[in-house]
Amino acid sequence: MMKIMHITKEIFNIYTKQKVMKEFIQKYQKAIVGTGAVSVLLICYYQQKELSKLRSEQIKVYNVPAAVDSLQSTIDSLNGEVFILQTQNGRYELSLEHLYEVNPKAGKEFTNFMENETE
Repeated sequence: MMKIMHITKEIFNIYTKQKVMKEFIQKYQKAIVGTGAVSVLLICYYQQKELSKLRSEQIKVYNVPAAVDSLQSTIDSLNGEVFILQTQNGRYELSLEHLYEVNPKAGKEFTNFMENETE
């Protein structure tokens, strides 16, 4: 019985608090809405002000210097040379593999000479 009275009292307290809050909102509804509207207007004003400031700033655009074109042509040239050297290196490797198959002794001598005598 005591528990039921306690629960009833809690429900009544919640109902009372809700009623007070509802009355407060009804009483100050215009002030709450007005404050919210003014806040939104201020936010929009400052946002537009910041956007105007950002739009008015000059963005410096730099022309690509001729040196970049020169560097690009140098890079292209070096890439061409690397391709030629990689092809030549691949041919040497294939030739060395063939030499090992045909004459393993000569292949070993070639490898020893290349590793030890060409520095």
